[in-house]
Amino acid sequence: MHLVIDGYGKNPAILADRNVIYDILDTFPAEIGMTKIAPPYVFRYVGAKPEDWGISGLVLIAESHISVHTFVDRSLVNIDVFSCKAFDAKQVTEMLQAKMQLTRIRSYLLDRGLEYCDLPMTICQPIAVPEPATAQTGGNGQHAKTGGRVQRAATECLVPSRQVRPTKP
Repeated sequence: MHLVIDGYGKNPAILADRNVIYDILDTFPAEIGMTKIAPPYVFRYVGAKPEDWGISGLVLIAESHISVHTFVDRSLVNIDVFSCKAFDAKQVTEMLQAKMQLTRIRSYLLDRGLEYCDLPMTICQPIAVPEPATAQTGGNGQHAKTGGRVQRAATECLVPSRQVRPTKP
């Protein structure tokens, strides 16, 4: 299973703190029944563009890995939970949403393995997750910085059919 979460956080201090990301990666595997085989690796990254800085972290688990990449100035986090052991994707998503204080998320669940390689390819769409009224959108659906309506990008991905299952919000 490969759970992919894209989220927007309301607390930039969480997204910017190497220690917080380290602690999440250090304790989360045990919380979801996985086996950590090495301590987390967590780094502060500064990109070519000043707004592309953030924290990236990875923890290796016996079942595969968990990774987190934050983009603080955009309040964005990308999280992957990749495991050959089945897990409750909805519960994992909710736990990470609470830990990272995410106000808006989109998640995908992909089945992984060689048995899926011969399936025909198809295009998938992201999960529609209701957006709560927040200070970021001013509670009226208007983006606070631009004054424009907050839009969700229709991200497309090429994946084998029957492999992608949207997680239930």
